Amino acid sequence: MTRSSAPPAPLDPDAAISVRGLVKRYGDRNAVDGLDLDIRRGEVFALLGPNGAGKTTTVEVLEGYRSRDGGDVQVLGVDPAQGGRRWKSDIGIVLQSGGGDSQLTCLELLTAQAAYYPDARDPAEVLELVGLTEKAGARGRSLSGGQRRRLDVALGIVGKPALLFLDEPTTGFDPEARRQFWSLIRSLRDLGTTMLLTTHYLDEAEELADRVGVITGGRLVEVAVPAALGGRGQAPAVVSWTEDGARRTEATATPTAFVATLAARFPGEVPDLAVARPTLEDVYLQMIGQSTPAETVAVAS
Repeated sequence: MTRSSAPPAPLDPDAAISVRGLVKRYGDRNAVDGLDLDIRRGEVFALLGPNGAGKTTTVEVLEGYRSRDGGDVQVLGVDPAQGGRRWKSDIGIVLQSGGGDSQLTCLELLTAQAAYYPDARDPAEVLELVGLTEKAGARGRSLSGGQRRRLDVALGIVGKPALLFLDEPTTGFDPEARRQFWSLIRSLRDLGTTMLLTTHYLDEAEELADRVGVITGGRLVEVAVPAALGGRGQAPAVVSWTEDGARRTEATATPTAFVATLAARFPGEVPDLAVARPTLEDVYLQMIGQSTPAETVAVAS
């Protein structure tokens, strides 16, 4: 592939996260290979990609936990490799596991966490925000899976972060718990918190994210609003119906006209009529399937 000789665009000083040409190597392989990304302040951004695509490595660089081998990065206006205590206090991180196994109570955990920050939220208010007020005196290990995840988020936001990293936040949730958690994320967005979300649940990304980015082979393939990713908005609709005892389908760019024509062939309702456009999962799988084995980095990220 021929790389452009044009100079990279400058970092965006107004963005919560701005990345140009990010490179991270493991041995002779690039886990992240020239990635560019801007995340606006106040938005929820979902980073999607298969295992080994480089998304976790990218997020760890942004969090300041992992060094980089090339490129320019600013997070809240600071290079995370040089982020000091003040910068770190503006960052919240919710990992895949947190304080749920603690012998401390929820209130004790939050009070201890709040002591690390110069302007922390009141722990009791945080418990109310995440729906755990009634569990203030309960030990972390006594909570259900969904309640533990809410506690993880509480620990991540008690310091009033301007930017919150959420790593697979609803893994293992039942459907009801996931939707309750989504409501919490919307509440945080209403408070002005910028969030970077990694998830394998495509419906979650579509429900929560203002924009999504797909990473594969260490590169960002596309960034778009969920409804437009991979050309979803212009993709043909698929009309399905039953006729003469057989299931039939037709792809069409004008589904309304096609259904009107189809309806004229039947005396009443069109049997088993369904009209669908490609889902986010459909276009995502197509996008990551474009990578060849040689392009996919074989390093766990």
